[in-house]
Amino acid sequence: MRKRRKWILYGAFLALLLLFGLYQFFAYVLKDQWSERSAAEATAISRAGLTEIDQAQKSVWDENAIYWVLTGKNKTGTEMMVWVRFTAEGKPVEGENAVHAEELSQGTSEEKMRQIIASSLPGIKIERLLPGAYNGEYAWQLFYKDGDRYYYRFYRFSDGEQIGDGYSLPSR
Repeated sequence: MRKRRKWILYGAFLALLLLFGLYQFFAYVLKDQWSERSAAEATAISRAGLTEIDQAQKSVWDENAIYWVLTGKNKTGTEMMVWVRFTAEGKPVEGENAVHAEELSQGTSEEKMRQIIASSLPGIKIERLLPGAYNGEYAWQLFYKDGDRYYYRFYRFSDGEQIGDGYSLPSR
């Protein structure tokens, strides 16, 4: 009976050690992402006047279009969307074009964008829709599947109009 209890304790200790190791690995892998998000939130609070942050999403199209896009409210309670530009090294960009803030009512909300997409591209499966930037314009980035192929399209945040022709990804 004593041997059995000893092996149960060893097994429990080993399981806890394994769980702790997995948690540490997870924290190590996501540390940079978490610090970027914290920097984006601090920048949006200090430079765009956000007082409440509802959502933060990272959007990367190319090395010059790396943004954290935050939605939330300012001190008057107005719904805002804030684009915080980052460098390839994961640091917020300094300067006058580093942060862009717009009232959500002055642009196209995600819900409205989904309605526009559903009417213009019926039958597609939206894989991801997130705010970002494309060719220097603040935009919605749509990644979708039509049949057996995947595509990217961009829509202007200000009016929901499509920007360019989009991109077709090669099928496997």
